[in-house]
Amino acid sequence: MASGKILTLLIVATLLALLGAWVVARSYRSSMKRLMKMPLVERSTATGQPAAAESPVPATAPAALTLADNRRAYRRLLVSFLTLTLVIALTRTLITQVIADGPITLKTVATLGAAYAWPVLPVLAVIGRWSRPRFVGAMLGWFVLAVLLLTWRTNENVSFAMVFKWMLFDTGLPLVVVTALCLGGATRAVGPWLAPLFVLLSGSSILGVDLLAAAFDAGSTISHAFINFFGGIGALVAAALLPWLVAWWPARALGRWLAQAYRQRRISELFYLFTAVWIIALIGPALGAIADLGWSALVCFLPLLWIPLGANLMQRFAAPAIAGRPPTLLVLRVFQQDANVQELFDHVIERWRLTGNTVLIAGTDLVERTIDADDIFTFIDGRLGERFIHTPADIPRRLAEFEWLPDVEGRYRVNECYCHDTTWQQALAALVRASDVVLMDLRNFVAQNEGCLHELRVLATTPGLARVVVLMNEKTQMPAAQAAIAEATATAPAGRFVWLAQQGEVPPATENVLTPLFVAAERR
Repeated sequence: MASGKILTLLIVATLLALLGAWVVARSYRSSMKRLMKMPLVERSTATGQPAAAESPVPATAPAALTLADNRRAYRRLLVSFLTLTLVIALTRTLITQVIADGPITLKTVATLGAAYAWPVLPVLAVIGRWSRPRFVGAMLGWFVLAVLLLTWRTNENVSFAMVFKWMLFDTGLPLVVVTALCLGGATRAVGPWLAPLFVLLSGSSILGVDLLAAAFDAGSTISHAFINFFGGIGALVAAALLPWLVAWWPARALGRWLAQAYRQRRISELFYLFTAVWIIALIGPALGAIADLGWSALVCFLPLLWIPLGANLMQRFAAPAIAGRPPTLLVLRVFQQDANVQELFDHVIERWRLTGNTVLIAGTDLVERTIDADDIFTFIDGRLGERFIHTPADIPRRLAEFEWLPDVEGRYRVNECYCHDTTWQQALAALVRASDVVLMDLRNFVAQNEGCLHELRVLATTPGLARVVVLMNEKTQMPAAQAAIAEATATAPAGRFVWLAQQGEVPPATENVLTPLFVAAERR
């Protein structure tokens, strides 16, 4: 396939992945709302207190981790990906210089390696949950700085225009593709998983159009009849779309394989994104070399071999062994307060995931933060309803499916219970018994949020909880919650509840929220 067709394939697949991500995320939310309201269980059976066997209690004590442990885990994660990126970028530089018969000096390798290291930015953006302006600014800033650095470090025979033109082809298009895939919440969460499927489907479209053109040039009567039937433009559209009837099946199989690999922890969100970005980044040099090397241009993808090695080293040596199991955090919140809970997830829960597990009741407010490959392709297969807890008897099965082990980079996953309006109270009781600490967001609480009052009562009376951190703000209607709060503070063990008040519109600092959650360390 010619370089132009590969570029077309990349652009078309990216646009389709963006559109597909938006459609999937929107449809996923709609399906969740519909399924949550389905009365699959009579409300008379929803007592809110499942049987003891349905509420597992952790068998061992949680590890006595501290905020300092969390900080070290955060630094290890950043340093690990930065180091791996540098190794891959330097390897790419060496291969590129050998192919181009260019100089291999410390100055050249260091300069080009720095310019080629941009693929680490999307991973850092996911880890830190960067805002859209910050992410776009970082990607654009890296490109500008790389052009300026290369212009400064090259000789006088190479002009700024020459460097800019070369970087625009080599790095500019991949950078734009990656930025588009990672820009929005839905596209960042869903788009990268759909991209390989649309690459396959788009490839089949290009093949279909090429076959029609070849048949027409050969004077095929079938091609002439095809064009006469559909018309000129219609024939091109049909030749592009009809192959999807065949290509959909391997694409669907690929999606299911990705879901299974994610479910079995053979791939993680961060390493999948990291690998995908590097594949896109290496397409530029491969296309530049394909005219001279042919299929041998695939050597440009050899730096990818560092990724499984780096993942293995990260898993073996990055995180120190801990005495005890990782602590489990239950997240509760006022529903339909999307902005608040998304900000809390981005800055607090993402940090917590470096040292402990997270469980919660699924809701549409966090779809873009918690949806994963298994969720995406289960939904595409039309099996999202199977995730829901229909009766209290389903709770042990759902909790048994939770993933408690960390991914290869050391981050723990977020486990969710999908509940109907008639089963969430039973699921809540089970999740509370399986948790060590709770983070409850009562900001903007109003009297109509009766579910939050029920949650407070459960948190006050369930044995075994070490700490409940409750966030409030000036809009929290305290009088409406006074009865539940009085009950909680009267019956709960001393020190169980910690109340954090947000002043004004500025959310509390991340570490101010994290510190009281590491309660096990306080008891050493």
